[in-house]
Amino acid sequence: MNSRKRRIIADLNITNLVDVVLTLLIIFMITAPMMTQGVQVDLPKADAQNVEVSDYIQVSINGRNELFIDQERVNLVDFPRRFKEVFSGKKSAPVFINADKKVPYGLVIRVIADVQNAGVVKLGFLTLPAKEETGGL
Repeated sequence: MNSRKRRIIADLNITNLVDVVLTLLIIFMITAPMMTQGVQVDLPKADAQNVEVSDYIQVSINGRNELFIDQERVNLVDFPRRFKEVFSGKKSAPVFINADKKVPYGLVIRVIADVQNAGVVKLGFLTLPAKEETGGL
């Protein structure tokens, strides 16, 4: 027999670990932008100046008349209470209404009234530039 002792190799092979980590990184890089998209709203067209604001609260109403405060879905009954909670932390932040053009006028007015009752002074509306309009109103 062989009189020499066998030596144990104590090297750590991390090739498979690196492959798995890089695969996960690529998956997260691809899916992350899809998770940060906002509420899908078909905005009306208007000819107005752009306003650049970094810290704001966005109230969205989509085509199915669902209400959102930033990305949080809120029902119409709880909207005034929940909006006051969100707005109390950002007293000087402007509020932008982001309503689909199919939303009934009465619902938009009700949301505006609730927003103003919470003490909002700076209120704006999101629209698409009129130049992008392809026809119709």
